[in-house]
Amino acid sequence: MANPLSRVSRRARRDFLAHLAAGTLGITIVPRHVLGGQGNIAPSERVRLAGIGVGGMGGGDVATLTRLGGEYVALCDVDQQRAAGTLGGHPRAAKYKDFRVMLDKEAKNIDAVSVGTPDHTHAIATLAALRLGKHVYCQKPLTQTLHECREVGLAAKKAGVMTSMGNQGHATEGARLTNEWIRGGVIGEVREVHAWSDRAGKLWKQGIGRPQGTPPTPATLDWDLWLGPRAFRAYNPAYAPHSWRGWLDFGTGALGDMGCHILDHPIWALELGAPTTVEARTTLDGSVIDGKANDDSFPIAAMIYYTFAGKKGQPPVQLTWYDGGLMPPAPAEMPAGQRLPDNGVLYVGSKGKMYHSSHGGMPQLLPDTLRAEAARVPKTMARSPGHYEEFILACKGGPRPAAAFDYSAPMTETVLLGVLALRAPGTRLDWDSPSLRVKNNPGLERFIVPEYRKGWTL
Repeated sequence: MANPLSRVSRRARRDFLAHLAAGTLGITIVPRHVLGGQGNIAPSERVRLAGIGVGGMGGGDVATLTRLGGEYVALCDVDQQRAAGTLGGHPRAAKYKDFRVMLDKEAKNIDAVSVGTPDHTHAIATLAALRLGKHVYCQKPLTQTLHECREVGLAAKKAGVMTSMGNQGHATEGARLTNEWIRGGVIGEVREVHAWSDRAGKLWKQGIGRPQGTPPTPATLDWDLWLGPRAFRAYNPAYAPHSWRGWLDFGTGALGDMGCHILDHPIWALELGAPTTVEARTTLDGSVIDGKANDDSFPIAAMIYYTFAGKKGQPPVQLTWYDGGLMPPAPAEMPAGQRLPDNGVLYVGSKGKMYHSSHGGMPQLLPDTLRAEAARVPKTMARSPGHYEEFILACKGGPRPAAAFDYSAPMTETVLLGVLALRAPGTRLDWDSPSLRVKNNPGLERFIVPEYRKGWTL
């Protein structure tokens, strides 16, 4: 079988060797030619992992990290049926349902942890691993709430370990071209950005009330563990395993699901920092159910308006988010027969416009004549060997992943601020990022710092 790390770019290998020569590696790795032989991965080169939440996307993370040289020695999932493929594919790994028990018993056996649970348990699982000094790969959004995100960022810095969040598009060529073209002035000064997603209502329902009835809980699912830090409610298939993103207690809606893939790129390329204000406008349909405000699920559709102050001599930027089927109109410069992607970003500059799809899609310029100028922009950013490859290399002492928590935690805070604004639609919120406080609406504090069930506190 071919070496799973053979696809890693020569640049990444050079960076790795530079770290080695400088004596900055935290561990010693015996070269592959000494142990293991050609085409094999020596035991000393394997990263020993534990997986928390290994069905669905979490199972995909396990499969990819294993293919790249990771070795899962422990796996944990509260739903044994949903995770059956992953669990059965690693017969030698220890199996658990409660990640707290797993980390307590397996801490000495693991180097890193991957977290692929629903949003509401990201923070507790990630913090538990960081406090054990383990490298962590966590799916996006990094956490469900703003306070959790700040705590995870601080804990990662204190632990001094390698981290990465699952916004795969951060490693793409399209993401780097977006950065280089914007900073190279190809479309001129950017003051306006539009970003959108079609996920809400398409992949799960929103604007609905709590389901009625109490169907039996599947025998393979530990529902109490699935609820984790959230208040008890009866099991219903409307929540798990697929549709939890639309529920306020468990997910972060379309913005939390896709914002880390989509807003990532304007936040990165324009170096936006934290927003100063945010305001949500939502549909009325589904906002009131049986005469009461819907406090259970996210609205059917929304537009969220962010304001960013200019940094480093740049002008202020107005960024608008759309979901639930809403999106900006196609630019007048767009040729007939073309359309904006179903998920993406549109940048409006003083010299032209640029758009791309989600996950770091290749940027497209309007008008097309700007391509000649873009071709003259030098490639100033290091290219990535791949999103997951970055994490594996980092765990072995290589360069810090581009999506490490010191970048992805502040970016996620911006995403989650929009989620918070959905709690007070129609109100412009003045945001104080250093203190993690809405200056003009202290009543939102309970959503910034949520309550947890006993045994599940941060």
